[in-house]
Amino acid sequence: MTSDNEEEVKQTKTERFATWLMERQEKKEAKETSLEALMKFNIFLSIGTLVAVAGSTVANYVMMAYTWL
Repeated sequence: MTSDNEEEVKQTKTERFATWLMERQEKKEAKETSLEALMKFNIFLSIGTLVAVAGSTVANYVMMAYTWL
């Protein structure tokens, strides 16, 4: 009977570890998603600044670069 109890304890530890790993992965994916959104917003602001300063020529070059991405 003690071996059964030990197996149950090991299984619960394994389950807890698996749960912790899955939660960690979900948090990591959520963090990456927010970073991607911030990067896109930063690019948008940079393009807006360039267009405001240099005019339509920069806008044309930016559109060409965007199509390459």
